[in-house]
Amino acid sequence: MAGNFFWYELMTSDVDAAARFYATVIGWTTQDFPSPDMRYVVVNANGVGVGGIMTVPPEAAAMGAPPAWMGYIHATDIDKQTESLKAIGGKVHRGPQDIPDVGRFSVVADPQGAMFMLLQPNGPDQPELDPMTPGHVGWCELMATDWQTAFDFYSGQYGWTKGNAVEMGEMGTYQTFMQTRLQGGGMMNRPAHMPMPFWSFYFAVEGIDAAAKRVTDHGGTITFGPMEVPGGQWVVNCQDPQGAHFSLVSNTK
Repeated sequence: MAGNFFWYELMTSDVDAAARFYATVIGWTTQDFPSPDMRYVVVNANGVGVGGIMTVPPEAAAMGAPPAWMGYIHATDIDKQTESLKAIGGKVHRGPQDIPDVGRFSVVADPQGAMFMLLQPNGPDQPELDPMTPGHVGWCELMATDWQTAFDFYSGQYGWTKGNAVEMGEMGTYQTFMQTRLQGGGMMNRPAHMPMPFWSFYFAVEGIDAAAKRVTDHGGTITFGPMEVPGGQWVVNCQDPQGAHFSLVSNTK
Protein backbone atom coordinates (compact mmCIF):
# COMPACT_ATOMS: atom_id res chain seq x y z
CA MET A 1 0.00 0.00 0.00
CA ALA A 2 1.39 3.39 -0.99
CA GLY A 3 2.93 5.54 1.74
CA ASN A 4 3.88 2.82 4.22
CA PHE A 5 7.06 0.96 5.08
CA PHE A 6 6.83 -2.36 3.27
CA TRP A 7 10.37 -3.71 2.76
CA TYR A 8 13.30 -3.83 5.15
CA GLU A 9 16.97 -4.18 4.30
CA LEU A 10 19.99 -5.06 6.38
CA MET A 11 23.32 -3.70 5.23
CA THR A 12 25.97 -5.72 7.03
CA SER A 13 29.61 -6.78 7.11
CA ASP A 14 28.89 -10.53 6.82
CA VAL A 15 25.85 -11.52 4.77
CA ASP A 16 26.02 -15.27 5.46
CA ALA A 17 26.50 -14.92 9.21
CA ALA A 18 23.68 -12.37 9.45
CA ALA A 19 21.33 -14.59 7.42
CA ARG A 20 21.99 -17.53 9.76
CA PHE A 21 21.51 -15.38 12.87
CA TYR A 22 18.14 -13.92 11.84
CA ALA A 23 16.88 -17.24 10.49
CA THR A 24 17.48 -18.70 13.95
CA VAL A 25 16.19 -15.74 15.98
CA ILE A 26 13.15 -14.74 13.91
CA GLY A 27 12.46 -17.94 11.96
CA TRP A 28 12.99 -16.57 8.47
CA THR A 29 13.87 -18.69 5.50
CA THR A 30 16.42 -17.24 3.10
CA GLN A 31 17.07 -17.39 -0.62
CA ASP A 32 19.59 -15.74 -2.91
CA PHE A 33 18.23 -13.13 -5.28
CA PRO A 34 20.02 -13.22 -8.64
CA SER A 35 22.10 -10.07 -9.07
CA PRO A 36 25.16 -9.61 -11.28
CA ASP A 37 26.62 -6.85 -9.11
CA MET A 38 26.34 -8.05 -5.51
CA ARG A 39 25.16 -10.76 -3.15
CA TYR A 40 21.55 -10.21 -2.06
CA VAL A 41 19.70 -12.60 0.24
CA VAL A 42 15.91 -12.31 0.50
CA VAL A 43 14.32 -13.20 3.86
CA ASN A 44 10.83 -14.72 3.94
CA ALA A 45 8.23 -15.37 6.62
CA ASN A 46 5.98 -18.28 5.66
CA GLY A 47 6.81 -17.76 2.01
CA VAL A 48 6.19 -14.00 1.99
CA GLY A 49 9.14 -11.69 1.37
CA VAL A 50 9.93 -9.35 4.27
CA GLY A 51 13.29 -7.88 3.30
CA GLY A 52 16.83 -8.49 2.19
CA ILE A 53 20.40 -8.70 3.41
CA MET A 54 23.38 -7.24 1.55
CA THR A 55 26.92 -6.04 2.21
CA VAL A 56 27.34 -2.41 3.24
CA PRO A 57 27.99 -0.60 -0.08
CA PRO A 58 31.65 0.37 -0.57
CA GLU A 59 30.87 4.10 -0.72
CA ALA A 60 28.98 3.89 2.58
CA ALA A 61 31.67 1.74 4.19
CA ALA A 62 34.30 4.29 3.13
CA MET A 63 32.39 6.93 5.11
CA GLY A 64 32.31 4.69 8.17
CA ALA A 65 28.70 3.52 7.90
CA PRO A 66 28.10 0.66 10.38
CA PRO A 67 25.81 -2.33 9.74
CA ALA A 68 22.21 -1.14 9.97
CA TRP A 69 18.60 -1.88 9.07
CA MET A 70 16.85 0.45 6.61
CA GLY A 71 13.20 0.67 5.60
CA TYR A 72 11.58 1.29 2.22
CA ILE A 73 8.42 3.38 1.88
CA HIS A 74 6.13 2.42 -1.00
CA ALA A 75 6.12 5.14 -3.68
CA THR A 76 3.65 5.57 -6.53
CA ASP A 77 5.67 8.18 -8.47
CA ILE A 78 9.19 8.00 -7.13
CA ASP A 79 10.68 10.79 -9.21
CA LYS A 80 7.96 13.21 -8.16
CA GLN A 81 8.01 12.09 -4.53
CA THR A 82 11.80 12.32 -4.28
CA GLU A 83 11.66 15.88 -5.60
CA SER A 84 8.80 16.72 -3.23
CA LEU A 85 10.83 15.52 -0.26
CA LYS A 86 13.83 17.58 -1.38
CA ALA A 87 11.71 20.70 -1.88
CA ILE A 88 10.65 20.80 1.79
CA GLY A 89 14.09 20.22 3.26
CA GLY A 90 14.69 16.48 2.95
CA LYS A 91 17.96 15.17 1.57
CA VAL A 92 18.48 12.93 -1.45
CA HIS A 93 21.51 10.70 -0.89
CA ARG A 94 20.96 8.76 -4.10
CA GLY A 95 18.60 9.86 -6.82
CA PRO A 96 15.99 7.58 -8.38
CA GLN A 97 17.32 4.68 -10.39
CA ASP A 98 16.05 1.35 -11.63
CA ILE A 99 16.60 -2.12 -10.19
CA PRO A 100 15.98 -4.59 -13.04
CA ASP A 101 12.84 -6.70 -12.47
CA VAL A 102 12.22 -5.03 -9.09
CA GLY A 103 11.35 -1.35 -9.45
CA ARG A 104 12.78 2.12 -9.03
CA PHE A 105 14.32 3.37 -5.77
CA SER A 106 15.98 6.34 -4.11
CA VAL A 107 17.92 6.80 -0.85
CA VAL A 108 16.69 9.80 1.12
CA ALA A 109 16.43 11.38 4.56
CA ASP A 110 13.76 13.45 6.24
CA PRO A 111 14.52 17.12 7.08
CA GLN A 112 15.96 16.09 10.46
CA GLY A 113 18.32 13.52 8.93
CA ALA A 114 16.63 10.15 9.56
CA MET A 115 17.39 8.00 6.54
CA PHE A 116 15.00 5.74 4.66
CA MET A 117 14.40 4.66 1.08
CA LEU A 118 11.61 5.03 -1.42
CA LEU A 119 10.70 2.19 -3.76
CA GLN A 120 8.22 2.16 -6.62
CA PRO A 121 7.89 -1.58 -7.20
CA ASN A 122 7.03 -3.34 -10.42
CA GLY A 123 3.96 -5.53 -10.32
CA PRO A 124 0.82 -5.55 -8.18
CA ASP A 125 0.66 -4.73 -4.47
CA GLN A 126 0.90 -7.60 -2.02
CA PRO A 127 -2.07 -8.16 0.33
CA GLU A 128 -1.73 -6.35 3.66
CA LEU A 129 -1.12 -8.74 6.56
CA ASP A 130 -1.64 -8.31 10.26
CA PRO A 131 1.66 -6.64 11.28
CA MET A 132 1.96 -9.00 14.25
CA THR A 133 2.22 -12.00 11.93
CA PRO A 134 5.43 -13.75 13.07
CA GLY A 135 8.43 -12.70 11.02
CA HIS A 136 6.90 -9.44 9.81
CA VAL A 137 7.44 -5.92 11.13
CA GLY A 138 4.97 -5.24 13.91
CA TRP A 139 6.04 -1.66 14.71
CA CYS A 140 8.14 1.15 13.18
CA GLU A 141 9.76 3.71 15.48
CA LEU A 142 11.39 7.07 14.82
CA MET A 143 13.75 8.77 17.22
CA ALA A 144 13.50 12.37 16.01
CA THR A 145 15.04 15.69 16.94
CA ASP A 146 11.53 17.20 17.03
CA TRP A 147 8.77 14.62 16.70
CA GLN A 148 6.04 17.21 16.04
CA THR A 149 7.67 18.56 12.88
CA ALA A 150 8.76 15.03 11.91
CA PHE A 151 5.14 13.89 12.08
CA ASP A 152 4.07 16.85 9.96
CA PHE A 153 6.62 15.81 7.34
CA TYR A 154 5.53 12.16 7.12
CA SER A 155 1.85 13.04 7.34
CA GLY A 156 2.17 15.58 4.54
CA GLN A 157 4.27 13.36 2.30
CA TYR A 158 2.69 9.95 2.94
CA GLY A 159 -0.69 10.53 4.57
CA TRP A 160 0.09 9.11 8.02
CA THR A 161 -2.39 9.84 10.79
CA LYS A 162 -1.96 10.40 14.53
CA GLY A 163 -2.89 7.81 17.10
CA ASN A 164 -2.65 8.05 20.88
CA ALA A 165 0.02 10.13 22.62
CA VAL A 166 1.69 8.48 25.62
CA GLU A 167 3.40 10.71 28.19
CA MET A 168 6.75 9.20 29.20
CA GLY A 169 7.74 11.55 32.03
CA GLU A 170 11.23 12.98 31.57
CA MET A 171 11.47 11.20 28.20
CA GLY A 172 8.63 13.34 26.84
CA THR A 173 5.76 12.36 24.57
CA TYR A 174 5.59 9.13 22.59
CA GLN A 175 3.29 9.82 19.66
CA THR A 176 1.77 6.81 17.94
CA PHE A 177 0.69 6.94 14.31
CA MET A 178 -0.88 4.81 11.62
CA GLN A 179 0.64 4.34 8.18
CA THR A 180 -2.27 2.19 6.95
CA ARG A 181 -5.37 0.67 8.53
CA LEU A 182 -3.17 -2.00 10.14
CA GLN A 183 0.47 -0.84 10.18
CA GLY A 184 1.40 1.48 13.04
CA GLY A 185 4.38 3.02 14.74
CA GLY A 186 5.57 5.66 17.13
CA MET A 187 7.91 8.62 17.31
CA MET A 188 9.48 10.66 20.08
CA ASN A 189 12.37 13.02 20.64
CA ARG A 190 15.68 11.18 20.74
CA PRO A 191 17.66 11.07 23.99
CA ALA A 192 20.71 13.33 24.19
CA HIS A 193 23.13 10.40 23.92
CA MET A 194 21.81 9.45 20.48
CA PRO A 195 23.83 11.40 17.92
CA MET A 196 21.20 11.66 15.18
CA PRO A 197 17.61 10.76 14.30
CA PHE A 198 16.98 7.24 13.03
CA TRP A 199 14.30 4.68 12.23
CA SER A 200 14.15 1.30 13.95
CA PHE A 201 11.96 -1.72 13.24
CA TYR A 202 10.35 -4.30 15.53
CA PHE A 203 10.09 -7.83 14.11
CA ALA A 204 7.18 -9.88 15.44
CA VAL A 205 7.96 -13.15 17.25
CA GLU A 206 6.07 -15.63 19.41
CA GLY A 207 7.23 -15.29 23.03
CA ILE A 208 9.62 -12.44 23.88
CA ASP A 209 11.71 -14.27 26.49
CA ALA A 210 12.47 -17.24 24.24
CA ALA A 211 13.33 -14.91 21.36
CA ALA A 212 15.62 -12.80 23.55
CA LYS A 213 17.42 -15.97 24.63
CA ARG A 214 17.94 -16.93 20.98
CA VAL A 215 19.54 -13.54 20.43
CA THR A 216 22.13 -13.98 23.20
CA ASP A 217 22.65 -17.70 22.56
CA HIS A 218 23.72 -16.91 18.99
CA GLY A 219 26.08 -14.00 19.58
CA GLY A 220 23.74 -11.01 19.73
CA THR A 221 23.27 -8.67 22.68
CA ILE A 222 20.28 -7.21 24.51
CA THR A 223 20.45 -3.43 24.86
CA PHE A 224 17.08 -2.88 26.59
CA GLY A 225 14.31 -5.10 27.93
CA PRO A 226 12.41 -7.29 27.63
CA MET A 227 9.64 -5.05 28.93
CA GLU A 228 5.88 -4.74 28.65
CA VAL A 229 4.57 -1.68 26.79
CA PRO A 230 1.14 0.01 26.80
CA GLY A 231 -1.33 -2.25 25.05
CA GLY A 232 0.06 -5.41 26.63
CA GLN A 233 2.76 -6.30 24.12
CA TRP A 234 6.35 -7.11 25.00
CA VAL A 235 9.46 -5.64 23.35
CA VAL A 236 13.20 -6.03 23.48
CA ASN A 237 15.93 -3.95 21.82
CA CYS A 238 18.90 -5.89 20.47
CA GLN A 239 22.13 -5.76 18.51
CA ASP A 240 23.17 -8.52 16.12
CA PRO A 241 26.69 -10.03 16.06
CA GLN A 242 27.77 -7.64 13.28
CA GLY A 243 26.57 -4.58 15.24
CA ALA A 244 23.22 -3.74 13.61
CA HIS A 245 20.48 -2.64 16.00
CA PHE A 246 17.04 -4.22 15.72
CA SER A 247 14.05 -4.90 17.97
CA LEU A 248 11.54 -7.65 18.60
CA VAL A 249 7.88 -7.44 19.61
CA SER A 250 5.55 -10.15 20.85
CA ASN A 251 1.99 -10.49 22.09
CA THR A 252 3.25 -12.86 24.80
CA LYS A 253 6.05 -12.95 27.31
